Amino acid sequence: MLTRKQHELLTFIQTRLEKSGISPSFEEMKEALDLKSKSGVHRLISALEERGFIRRLPNRARALEVIRESDLGTPKAEQRAATTAGAPSLTAMRSPAPVRTPANDVIEIPLHGRIAAGVPIEAMEGTSMLPVPAALLGSGEHYALEVSGDSMVEAGILDGDYALVRRTDTARDGEIVVALVRGEEATLKYLRRERGMVRLDPANAAYDPQFYQPHEVQVQGKLAGLLRRYH
Repeated sequence: MLTRKQHELLTFIQTRLEKSGISPSFEEMKEALDLKSKSGVHRLISALEERGFIRRLPNRARALEVIRESDLGTPKAEQRAATTAGAPSLTAMRSPAPVRTPANDVIEIPLHGRIAAGVPIEAMEGTSMLPVPAALLGSGEHYALEVSGDSMVEAGILDGDYALVRRTDTARDGEIVVALVRGEEATLKYLRRERGMVRLDPANAAYDPQFYQPHEVQVQGKLAGLLRRYH
């Protein structure tokens, strides 16, 4: 049995998800329930999670999913009418209302240092995470690299941008890839194959293409999107 405040919060979250597909923020939940602080919201969320009514989606800053509805939402008169003469309850007859997964939330992906958009530089492995709007990413596993250099400016990729990369070891000609060169240096370039060689093309007329033997280049991902911060 839920408390009144727990029921109010569950109803508020479910209504918001059904309307927009986006979880309400803790500030919005605090105001909707007329609570004095966000700590009260945290306690209610934890209680609903422990009782199996909601769950938090992993690696998302603000994403909740309603997995069980409160039985307080069915009027008592309807419950009595539905259960008379051996009839099934209204709750049992109703199919669960569809709940949309948040579509405009934030996902945290690994940030693995810097990558060259000029001459190759070392791609440093890092443990930090980068929050990214989920709408920028498709299916698959992703990571981010900070762009260093100007060799991809004609493709709209600028120094200081964050390249959002879908992890893969294959790519078609003409795709922008993260290429690991000779097992130690990584670069962001167009991938092309020419006369038995691998050609990494810049998107800047000031730079020349780079040619390598096929065994010298390993595709480590394809560009899925860009994140730019304005200072």
